[in-house]
Amino acid sequence: MSTKGTQLDSDKHLLVFSSYEEYLDSLVTPLDLNYLRNTETARKIAELGYKSAGETLSQEDFHQRREKVKDLLFPVWRPFTLHSELSTSRDPVITELSLRERSNRLGILSTIIFVRATPSPGLEVSGFIDFAHRLRRENWRPFFEGRRKLRLGRSDMSFYNWKTKRLSLNETDNYEPVIEERKGILWKSLGDLKLLDLDPSKPPGPDSFRMTVHSMDYQQVVLYDHLLRCRN
Repeated sequence: MSTKGTQLDSDKHLLVFSSYEEYLDSLVTPLDLNYLRNTETARKIAELGYKSAGETLSQEDFHQRREKVKDLLFPVWRPFTLHSELSTSRDPVITELSLRERSNRLGILSTIIFVRATPSPGLEVSGFIDFAHRLRRENWRPFFEGRRKLRLGRSDMSFYNWKTKRLSLNETDNYEPVIEERKGILWKSLGDLKLLDLDPSKPPGPDSFRMTVHSMDYQQVVLYDHLLRCRN
C-alpha cells in the first residue's frame, strides 16, 4: 500500500468527529477539565500538542484529511445509476445511506445498519441490517425517495421482537455471527475475517467506526462502517 493509502487508512477515525472541537475534546481527559475548569483552555492545550503522544492536527489539517477520507468512502461522483442518485430527501438516515450506497456496491465499504423502530402500534423491533447484502436483493429506490422506511425482517443479520422477546441471528453475504463467552455476539467480516463488536459501549474494532443518526422516523439508528480496502 502507498504512503497515501496508509495515511488515508489511519485517518478514517476522523469521521467520528463532526467538528474540530469534538476532535480536540477527544484528547482532553476528565482530569484535565477538573484541573483547568475551562473547556476552551483544555482544547487550546490539546491543540498545541501537549495532550497527545502522537500528532495533533491543526484545524486546517483536520478538515483537509477528514475530507480526503470522506471522498474515498463516500464519493460524490458516480459512474453509474444508483437507487439513491436522484434522492432529494433531507431525512438524515436517507442522506447518510445515499453517501454509502456506491462504496457498498463496489466492496470498498461494508455498512451495518442498526435500527430500532415501531412499525405498527404496540410492535417494537430492533436489529442489524447488512446494507450491501440487502442492496443486491431489493429495490431501494422507494426508500431513497422517502416513500418507504427502513424495514427489518427475520432474514436480516439480527431481528429482535421486544414483545415476544425472540431473537433471530443469520449469516449474510458479508458477515457471520460469532458467539464468545465473555463478549457475547460478535460479527466476523467474511471479506477480511476481522471481528466487529456492535456493543455501543465498546470500540467497534479495527478498520471500523460508528455513527449515530437522528431521525424522527425511527427510535434509534446507528451506522457501523467497516473499511474493506483502500484505493491507492
